[in-house]
Amino acid sequence: MLEDLKAFYHTAIEERADVRTKDWFLVHSPWPPLFTLVLYLAFCAKSQSLMKNIPAFKLRYVLIIYNFSLVGLSAYMAYEFFMSSYLAGYSLLCQPVDYSTKPLAMRMAGVCWWYFFSKYIELLDTVFFVMRKKFSQVSFLHIFHHSTMLINWWLAIKYVAGGQSFFIGLINSSVHVVMYSYYGLSCFGPEVRKYLWWKKYLTKLQLVQFVAAFVHCAYNLYADCDFPDWLNGTVMGYAVSLIVLFTNFYVQSYLKKTVKREE
Repeated sequence: MLEDLKAFYHTAIEERADVRTKDWFLVHSPWPPLFTLVLYLAFCAKSQSLMKNIPAFKLRYVLIIYNFSLVGLSAYMAYEFFMSSYLAGYSLLCQPVDYSTKPLAMRMAGVCWWYFFSKYIELLDTVFFVMRKKFSQVSFLHIFHHSTMLINWWLAIKYVAGGQSFFIGLINSSVHVVMYSYYGLSCFGPEVRKYLWWKKYLTKLQLVQFVAAFVHCAYNLYADCDFPDWLNGTVMGYAVSLIVLFTNFYVQSYLKKTVKREE
């Protein structure tokens, strides 16, 4: 049995991997993202006890720099996803992965890696919430989303650095430009926060991207596109879970509060 497991590991991790990216930083083995995931979940579980005797940090200027840095990184990734796909003549409906080392294929693989790496950076969202004792923000939705994106995009950069993957990277990076802009602006205090009335529309925008990802992958399964069906199926299931969780968040945060105010 041990030999069978070793053979399966070698086939899955080595032989089926994208040869261009398999040895890139944090990509070669599943252990770095899995180890990071375990540490992250342990940190979330112990966050309140860790901060029990420590006063809340302010972090205003740190958060301004952090959020607007992610705005810049997200804008760069959105641009690279768009330009790489546009110049390579990508199809929006069915695009197999170009596993060659042509400049545009490598450019797409490169931005896929940056998108994957950004999921490590975004774990700091949780760290900053905990340091400020904003424990209500460290919800199941928050932890689930950050945890799963780390693993999902390890699979993407390991096996399909390009092709259909560009669509999710493009729309999510674009949404993150808006999202981290909101977070950054909110750090300036009440004088700016009063103009951020559009927060609920940000949640709607996030829901739109999940629906778009589901439809995109569903079409690819229907059209029998030359892209791994198991990845399309995984993304569809993941999109459904996020649609359910974000819809519940929207209802709890906006619709029920509106009803209570009217009562």
